[in-house]
Amino acid sequence: MKNLKSSWKIIAASLLTVFQYILTFWDYELSGILFLQWLGWAFWLLSVYFGFAPIFIFRKLGGVARGKSYVQTTKLVDTQLYAIVRHPQYLAGILFNLSMVLLAKKWLVLLPGILSGCLIYWDIQDADQEGIEKFGEAYREYMKRIPQINFFKGLIQQILRGKK
Repeated sequence: MKNLKSSWKIIAASLLTVFQYILTFWDYELSGILFLQWLGWAFWLLSVYFGFAPIFIFRKLGGVARGKSYVQTTKLVDTQLYAIVRHPQYLAGILFNLSMVLLAKKWLVLLPGILSGCLIYWDIQDADQEGIEKFGEAYREYMKRIPQINFFKGLIQQILRGKK
């Protein structure tokens, strides 16, 4: 389980994201570049998927004991979404930040999004270390095969693996 030293990054990123969300919809308007709005909503939908799918995947495949949090896995999950990216929920946070920037199309929304995204990415490094501590060499091999959050690269790798 994450310690307080690591958790502050996610708490700060979450507060920045809430601030960014408020800024986005405080003065939201439909005018502007329509393509950016559609892209923003697409990233938002992706963030919802990447944010919630792991809950069900870990419960099904992660060996989580009944009544325990979905993050308390006992098995390394490297299939389904986890065959594409190692950290889909972190990716969800970054995609959400990006979606708010695209929807708002305002510079003031960009700054908390960048700060939040950087804190999330920084915390991913701790999550990989926790994975190594929990699953050892199997996780190191997993890290070599699957990108942290680059789902385009992960999708391409998955397609190429399927053709072999």
